[in-house]
Order: sequence, then C-alpha cells, then structure tokens
Amino acid sequence: MKPSQHELTKSEWENSELFKNTTHLFHHAARKMNLDPNIEERLKWPKRAIVVSVPVRLDDLTIKTFIGYRVQHNMTLGPAKGGIRYHPDVDLSETTALAMLMTFKCSVVGLPLGGAKGGVRCDPTAMSRNELQRLTRRYTSEISNFIGPTKDVPAPDIGTDQQTMAWMMDTYSQEVGFAIPDVVTGKPIEIGGSLGRTDATGRGVVYALMEAAKYLDIALDENINVVVQGFGKVGNSAARKIEKIGCKVVAISDVSGGIYNKKGLNLDALEKYVKDNGTMKGSPDGDFVTNEEILELPCHILVPAAISNQITEKNASRIQCKIIAEGANGPTTFEADQILHDKNVFTIPDIVANAGGVTVSYFEWVQGIQKLFWSEKEVNNRLWNIMSDAFRRVVQTAEELKVDMRTASYITSLRKLSRAMLWRGFFP
Repeated sequence: MKPSQHELTKSEWENSELFKNTTHLFHHAARKMNLDPNIEERLKWPKRAIVVSVPVRLDDLTIKTFIGYRVQHNMTLGPAKGGIRYHPDVDLSETTALAMLMTFKCSVVGLPLGGAKGGVRCDPTAMSRNELQRLTRRYTSEISNFIGPTKDVPAPDIGTDQQTMAWMMDTYSQEVGFAIPDVVTGKPIEIGGSLGRTDATGRGVVYALMEAAKYLDIALDENINVVVQGFGKVGNSAARKIEKIGCKVVAISDVSGGIYNKKGLNLDALEKYVKDNGTMKGSPDGDFVTNEEILELPCHILVPAAISNQITEKNASRIQCKIIAEGANGPTTFEADQILHDKNVFTIPDIVANAGGVTVSYFEWVQGIQKLFWSEKEVNNRLWNIMSDAFRRVVQTAEELKVDMRTASYITSLRKLSRAMLWRGFFP
C-alpha cells in the first residue's frame, strides 16, 4: 500500500517530545469533550509550514547556511501569532508543537488570533551582533510573503528580543516601501512597542497564581515559599512580582543551575552576581542546586519557567509543592500530569499561566492599528481582566466535567475554536 502524505512526513512532524506530548493532550481533551471528529482531524496538522535556508555572511567573511522555520497552525480566529526562537534545538517538530500551543492559548484567553511559531536553528550566544542582524534580516526576507499585520505577527521568544523585532520590522518595511510597525510585537517603545510588554508573561503567571490562591483559599504572604526554575525574561519578572505581592522566593535558577536559601533570596544581589560572573554558581546568597534538583525542593508554589519537558514521570513523584504555575511552554509531560493530579498538586497549565505575553502582544498590535497608545496601568489592568476571566472559565470547565485543570484548559479552548470552525465551514 502506498504511504499517505502524513505517513511520508511522520518522522519530521513527530520526532520531538513536545509534539508527542501536545498532540496527546489535544486528543485526550478531544475524547473527553466528544469533539467533532472532523474538527479533530483538521487540528492535528498545521495549516502551513515554511522551511527556509538562511545563508549568512559571518564576520570572518565565510557564508554559513542556517535553517529557518515558520509554522502557522490554525488561523480560524484571526491572524496567526507566535514568537521567533533562536536556539540550536529548533526544528520542524518542536516549532509545530509550539504553534499548536499558541492556537490553544489564544483561544482559551479569548484573543481573536491564531497560532504560529518560528525560529532559526542557531546558537545566538556564539554570534556577534552584526551576525545576528544579518541572520534576522535574511530570515525575515525569506518568510516575508507569509507574515504581515493581517496575516501573521511574530514576537520575541527564546534567544530573541526587542532588538530582533526592530530588525524584523525594518526589513519588512523596507521591502514594502514604508513603515509597518504592526508586522511584529515586542518592539522597542520608540517604534510602536507597548508599555508593559517586557514583563507581561511573568506578570501574567502571577496574576494566574493570585486567582488560584483565591480559588484555593490560600493567603499569599511571607509564609509562602516559591521556587522558580528559570531566570530569563519570564522567570525574572515572575519572581519579582511574586516578591512584590509578599511571598518569599527561596530558589531560582538559570541554565547553569540555581541558588537555594530557605530564608529567601535577595533577587537584586543575585542578578548583579550573575551579571558580573555570568553564572549563579558560587553565589554567596545560598546553596547551589542543579536544574533537576530545584524542581524537587520543598515549597508551596513551583514556577517552571525555563524549557519544555522538565517535569516527567521520572521526577513527578518527588515534586513537593502544592501549586505549579507553568511559565514555560510544555514543562510537564502527560504522564507526569497524572502523577501530580493523584498527589493533589494544583496545576495552572501553560496555555493559561503564560498567556500574559501573547495577551499584551495583542494589546500592542491593537494599539498599533489604532495609532492610539495606552498607559502601563491600563495595559496591566486589561491583562488582569483577561487572565482572571480565563482562569475562572477553565476552573468552571474542570468542575463541570470533573477533569484536571490541563484537560479543562484544552476543552475550554477547543469549545471556542470548534464553534468558530463550524460557523466558518469547510472550503471547498
């Protein structure tokens, strides 16, 4: 028998653990809610996947070709939205999984956006600023026919930042012939960025935590110990907001490992130490722990805000927290979820907990289209309203169907998305 198109590409689509985990969660939720099988079939695969070669002249004048991706999973609700990642592990399968997560994330928080993700397989830490600029501009040029304010709006992710977005916006604008700030979000304020965007993902994690604490009748005060895995854009801002509301951050880590002090950490001192030394290792503020050990420390709240597949069936039984708020995409596997649920660990799943970033990206996009900008207070208030409303709707679904929070978040998302797909119909 001749293999089908999907079977021909199976190894390319399905070789990452994140893809396997995301599709498993999707199908599990689909079965629980009796999702229309035609909708389920359509959502299994992305609408469009673009793979491009990105030749770049390096500083030594040699040319190196990188591989770039942009995957648009589903655009039923509106233009695609999703970050651009520069990392050595970027591939088609992981990018597809992240695009799928973006579809569900936008839907669960009620944004009129679809899901996309992109990236280039490279090590940005080994490249100069000029090399990164040339890489970004060539990558943007290669995908420019597929992005735009009404098509697909990229944003920063791992290995990229507001400078990357500025280069992308400028390259796209040069090709069009005039400035198009709305082609990307996460830009500098000076060229149409939004106040509150930098800390939005971490802030959203804490807003979700605050709603969870109300729901569970827990007082967030100095008696609450918090562990954060990740000291990047998400982990750092989440830790600082957690500290601001009165809780105690007792451990935090970066790629090299982390620092644990049960009396609480001085985040300012730790940030200065990392800036001066390039690593947390050796910090006098506490005991050094690995990124594996930090997840198993005793605490009330655990915030995995690093990379995917950190909590698995191998370590889930040793997790000692009461609440997990997922700042990273896909940090917990399906098998680990079952173990945590049996241990009565309350999980705020990634497509809810870390939706603050895409929400404020949406705000930036709206402000850019309107040419009318909001104060930071207004941005944060709107973010609070969307995050708290999304959390309550997911809890309502969990109680209604007697399912765990992750399954409830997918079902809440799929309910909205499937209704929209059925209204729009199928063409041709």
